[in-house]
Parts: sequence; C-alpha cells; structure tokens
Amino acid sequence: MSNPAVHLAAQQEPVGAPLPPPVFAAKAKSNASDIMYPVVGVAVLLGLWWLGGNILYVNPSTRSFAGLGPGPTFGALWDLLRDGTIRHAAASSLYRVGIGLCWAAGLGLPVGILFGLSKGFRKASNGPFQFLRMISPLSWEPIAVLAFAAWDQAIIFLVAMASVWSVVYATANGVSKIEPTWFKIARNLGARPSHMLTKIILPAVAQDMLTGMRFALGVAWIVLVPAEFLGVTSGLGYAIEDSRETLQYSHLGAMVFVIGVIGFSIDSTFAWLIRRYSWVRDR
Repeated sequence: MSNPAVHLAAQQEPVGAPLPPPVFAAKAKSNASDIMYPVVGVAVLLGLWWLGGNILYVNPSTRSFAGLGPGPTFGALWDLLRDGTIRHAAASSLYRVGIGLCWAAGLGLPVGILFGLSKGFRKASNGPFQFLRMISPLSWEPIAVLAFAAWDQAIIFLVAMASVWSVVYATANGVSKIEPTWFKIARNLGARPSHMLTKIILPAVAQDMLTGMRFALGVAWIVLVPAEFLGVTSGLGYAIEDSRETLQYSHLGAMVFVIGVIGFSIDSTFAWLIRRYSWVRDR
C-alpha cells in the first residue's frame, strides 16, 4: 500500500517553482489598458476626421469645405488662440452656461427635494412638470426675447429651462432612496428640520444631484450654441455663425473643436465629483 504522505509531497510544487506575478504587475497591466483604449479611440476619430477632410478636398464640388479637415482646423486653432478670439468667446459662453446652471441648481434642488419627500406635491406637479420638460428649450426663445431686455439674460433663461428638469428628477430620485427610518431616528434624537436637510438629505442625494447636473450640463451645452446664433456678438455660437457667414471654414472647425474640448473637460469634472461623492467604492 502506498503512503499517502508520499502522494501529498509529490503533488506539492517544488521549492524552486516560480511565484505568481505580484499584484502590482496586474495593476500596471490594468493601468496600461486604461490608457491604451482611449488612445486608440482618439486615433480612430482623428483618422476618420482626416479621411473626411481628404474626401472633401479631392471632390471639386466640396473643395471649398476642405478647411474643416484636421490640418487647416489645427492651424486656425493656433491663430485663434494667439489673438485671443477663443479666450473671449469661451469666457462669454462659460459665463452664460455657469449662471444658467446655477439657476437650475438653485431652483431644481429644493423642488426636487420637495418632489421626493411630499407624495401630494409629487402627484400634483408630476403632470405639469413632464409637460414642460418635453417642450424643446429653444421653443422658449421668442418668449425669452420678449421677457428679457438683454440677449444675455434670454440665453441664461434658455439654459436654465433646458437644464432644470434633470436636476429636479435626479434629486427627487436620490431622496426617494433614503431609508425612512433615518428620519425617525433623527427625530427621536431631537434633530431639527435644518439638521434633516444638512445631515441626512444633502449627503444622501449628493451623488444623484451631481449626476443630474452632469446631464443638465450636456443639455445646456447643446442649447447654448444655437441660442448664441442670434442677437449676441460674443460666445462660441456667435463665432461659429460668424465663421460660416465669412466662409472661414477652418475657423469654424476650430470653434467646433473648442466646444468639444470644453464640454468634455467639464463633463469629466462632474464625473470625477460623482465618483468622489459616491457611496459605492471600487473594491
């Protein structure tokens, strides 16, 4: 009869067997893939852009639009950066979007909290809110022109109308997920309404509110450009319209590129804030 200890020793790895790869190697591989995939995606996008520019150039009927290709666009981008055109246009647009989002947050946050807490208010307001939410924000443009003395104010109103609903419903969704026993425990401990708001509601809805602000930003950034086509003499939308009317397509392409870069940067900032204030942590 064979000795079980001999079989056990035979199954064990020899002393000189290589150890499994260290944890940092797996992390390094993961970090490399995190960098590689975005780089590949950007490279594909640039390749398609270059191909589109070449197609425009080789076709005599569309050669005048070849300035939209990456080469002329980046050349014009450098010129517009040096003369301050992009800086002034971006400052005007960011001001309008920033004030509009502040109004959306200032109105949407309390309304969203009330919408999530009060069943009666939710039943009474959900229908009107959904009706107003489904109206295109640009449909309010004639009313905004009549209601406000300056175009800046009208554009801020349009941005706020476009973005407030994302804040309202995202905040209400966060409030609806709060455990009701938290409020009971807080009341038993003598918490006042201000404590309920600052210690329970706002921390609990921070992630949902920031998610709503992120969606609101996307809608506001889209609405801003066509809103700036008329009535104003500054901003990224005005710069695009001016480039189109003067047939400076390389400048138009540069402004479109700037809009994408700024929008992507702000969206990435909100994405970081959402991860920062998320209750869920990666393991």
